[in-house]
Amino acid sequence: MIARLTTYCAFVCIIASCTNPFAPSIAVDGDASAILGDQRTVEGLFQNFRYSYVFRDTLTYGRLLDRTFSFVYRNYDKGVDVTWGRDEDMLATHGLFYAAQQLDLVWNDVVVAEGDSLTQSISRGFNLTITLSPTDMIRAQGRVNLRIERPATDAVWKIVRWRDESNYF
Repeated sequence: MIARLTTYCAFVCIIASCTNPFAPSIAVDGDASAILGDQRTVEGLFQNFRYSYVFRDTLTYGRLLDRTFSFVYRNYDKGVDVTWGRDEDMLATHGLFYAAQQLDLVWNDVVVAEGDSLTQSISRGFNLTITLSPTDMIRAQGRVNLRIERPATDAVWKIVRWRDESNYF
């Protein structure tokens, strides 16, 4: 009985003295800021966007979107624009992240950036590679037109509207 209690106490002390082995840190060299950007900057928002895709992280992705978020894309077959809200976008993105073995997102040059310290309209090119399997890859390139906002200059930027202008090849 004492041996079992000693073993149990030793196990508890070891576990209590270290970080959670079931939730290891994802930071490189112990610096989480090296991975995630400061979303109080526009570039930090884009860095976090890329991170969410590369690591298929819906939590980080969800933090990018304002509660009033809308996504717009052109359905060329029907000749209409299609719009959906934050909830639908989170479901679609979760499906993409779940289905993909790997995602690679590269942000290209900013084409247009206008606005002030609380509201920005940004048009930026991108390349996205979606690997579903070693023999099934989808490549997209195009441009995103984002409207981002924040309530104060010390708050984080959130995407309010995303108009997708992608070309699949």
